[in-house]
Amino acid sequence: MSINKDSHDARMTRRSLLKGVGALGIMAALGRLLPSYVLAGTTKAEAGYPSELRGKTIDLRIAELPFRIGELTGMAKTINGTLPGPLIRLKEGDNVTLNVTNRLMEDTSIHWHGLLLPPNMDGVPGVSFGGIKPASTFTYHYPIRQSGTYWYHSHSGFQEQSGIYGPLIIDPIEPEPFHYDQDYIVVLSDWTFESPESVFANLKKQSGYYNFQKRAAPEFFSDVSRMGLLPALQNYLMWDRMRMDPTDLADVTGYTYTYLMNGLAPEQNWTGLFRPGERVRLRFIAATAMTFYDVRLPGLTMTVVQADGQNVQPVVVEEFRIGPAETYDVIVQPNEDRAYTIFAETMDRSGYARGTLAPRAGMTAPLPDRRPRPLRTMASMGMPMEGMDMADMKKPDHHGVPHLEPPGMNKATKHATESIHDKHDMSDRPPDELRQSKIPGSTPVRHPPGHHGSGNQTVAEYSRQRLTEPGIGLANTGTRVLVYTDLKSLTPYPDQRKPEREIELHLTGHMTRYMWSFDGKKYSEAKEPIVFRNGERLRLTFVNDTMMEHPLHLHGMWMHLENGAGAFLPRKHTVIVKPAERVSVAITADAPGRWAFHCHLLFHMEAGMFRVVEVTGTEPEARS
Repeated sequence: MSINKDSHDARMTRRSLLKGVGALGIMAALGRLLPSYVLAGTTKAEAGYPSELRGKTIDLRIAELPFRIGELTGMAKTINGTLPGPLIRLKEGDNVTLNVTNRLMEDTSIHWHGLLLPPNMDGVPGVSFGGIKPASTFTYHYPIRQSGTYWYHSHSGFQEQSGIYGPLIIDPIEPEPFHYDQDYIVVLSDWTFESPESVFANLKKQSGYYNFQKRAAPEFFSDVSRMGLLPALQNYLMWDRMRMDPTDLADVTGYTYTYLMNGLAPEQNWTGLFRPGERVRLRFIAATAMTFYDVRLPGLTMTVVQADGQNVQPVVVEEFRIGPAETYDVIVQPNEDRAYTIFAETMDRSGYARGTLAPRAGMTAPLPDRRPRPLRTMASMGMPMEGMDMADMKKPDHHGVPHLEPPGMNKATKHATESIHDKHDMSDRPPDELRQSKIPGSTPVRHPPGHHGSGNQTVAEYSRQRLTEPGIGLANTGTRVLVYTDLKSLTPYPDQRKPEREIELHLTGHMTRYMWSFDGKKYSEAKEPIVFRNGERLRLTFVNDTMMEHPLHLHGMWMHLENGAGAFLPRKHTVIVKPAERVSVAITADAPGRWAFHCHLLFHMEAGMFRVVEVTGTEPEARS
C-alpha cells in the first residue's frame, strides 16, 4: 500500500484537530470512527452488528470528524460518526422514513443508490430536490419495492470521496434461492489525505498528475528487444503524437489513495470468521470514488449469485472486476481450517485493499504476488492499425457474436467459462431461443464523421461490444474471470417488448484538459434533459470514444443489459463501458420525473459527464 507522505492539505495540524473534535473529545471521537459491523470478524459473533440500523424509522446525522490511518489523521465527513456509515437494513414491502440531519457547514444529501423510489426522494441536489441545508433535517419517505445489496452516498460535490457512504441491505419477502451460513458486507473504497478539491484541481492542471507508472527507459529497451527497434519507436511516437499514454489506467492512484476494505487499510486487515465447511456470503460493494478493483480469494472459487442487488443464475468464477457503484454478492465455501486472503487489487495495480476470512481472529494468509500494470493498445481502443484487421472478421454467429478472438478471452478463460456452463443442469431451462439473442454492437461499427467538437480529444475508429472480455489486465491471468455475458437473470422479467426506439450516446472526453462529457458537451453546456416517453421500451446505446472505462449509472429505472441472454437479460443500475466499446441496454421508462444519469467516476461526473433524464407522461401502473 502506498500513502502519499507529502500530501498534507487535509491532514490535521494539532490546532485544527482540537478545533475539529471540539467538545466531543478526541479520544472518544477517534474511538467511534468505525462502525462495529466493520469490525465484524472480531466482534460480529459477540456483538451481533450493534451498529446496524433497522426498522421503519431511521435517523442519520452527517458531521465532520477526524479519521486516522496509521500515524496520519485527516478530517472525514461521517454518518452517525462512522466511516463507512452504518449498515441500514430494511425489509422489502415496508414503507420507511429516514431523517437525515446535516451538521456540516455546507449543504449535503443522501442518494439511495439503485433503489426504485419517487423522484423527489432520490437525493440529487438540483435534479430531485434542493439539498439539505446546514443545521436542518430532511425526511426521506418511500416504499421498499425490491430486495438485495445496495448502498447510499452523498450526491453533493466531493463529499462521497470524503466519507459519506454506507451499505444498504434489503431483505426479501420471499426466501432467497440460495443458502448460506455467514453473511458479511465488504465495502471497498478509496481514501486520500488530500482534499478532494485539491485532487480535482491537480487533475485539471495535469491529467497524469498521479500517474507514476509511465513507461521508462528500461521498458523501452525491453520493447525494442521484443518488438524490434523500428516498431518500438513507431509505437512510442504514435502515442506521443496522440498526446496519450498507454499507462492511463486510473486518474487517481495509490500515490495518494489508501485503499480501504470496510474502512480499514490493508495493514489493519478486516477479518470475517467462519467454521470450516460453512457457506459464506460476501456482499461486495464498490463505494469507490475513482477505483476499479479486481477481486479474488486465492484458494477459493466464488459463486456469483447477485449483481447490483438482483438475483442471477449462479456462475462460478475465481476473479471479478467491480467498478465504482457496482455490487456483487458471492458465496464461498472454505473447507480447510486456515485463513484465506480477500484480495482486491486495483485495475492500475498501484495498490490494493485486503481482508481475511479465517476460522479464528488474528489469523492471516499470504498476500498473492502483485501483478504488473497492463498497457493499453491501439487495438483495444478501437484503432485497427495495430493487430486488429476488421476486414478479416468473419460473419457473426447466430448469437450475433463475430468470430474474432476477443483480446481479453484467452484459451484458459474460454475453457473455464465453458466448464462452468457445463456444470449447470440445463434440463429445466427454457430452450435456447428464449435464452440467447443477438448482442447489439457485435458487428464493429465505424465511427461517423465528426468528433463532437473540442470536448472530444479523439475517437475510436471502430466501436463494438466487448462484453465477453474480462477487461484490461485480466486477459492472461489464468483465472476464471467473470464477464458480462455470464450474467443472466434468474427469472425472465415481465416486460419482454422489443425496444421501440434507440438513443445513441457517445462518451467523450479530452484527457489533456481533463474534460469529460456526453456527445462532446459538459452538463453545464447541455442542460436540456434526455426525454423518455412514459411507458415506452427503448434502447440506450453507449459508445465510448475515450480510452478510459466509464461506469454509467441511471437513477430511478433498471437498465437491462443486452448481453445476448434473451429473456434473461440481467438488470443493472450501473454498467461499465470499456474503451471503444458499444454497449446497449433496454429500459422500460415507467418512472415519471427527472432522474440523474452520469459516469460514477466522481471526478468525471463533476467535470461534466452528467445528464438529466426526464420521463414524461402520466403515471403507469405499479412496477414489478
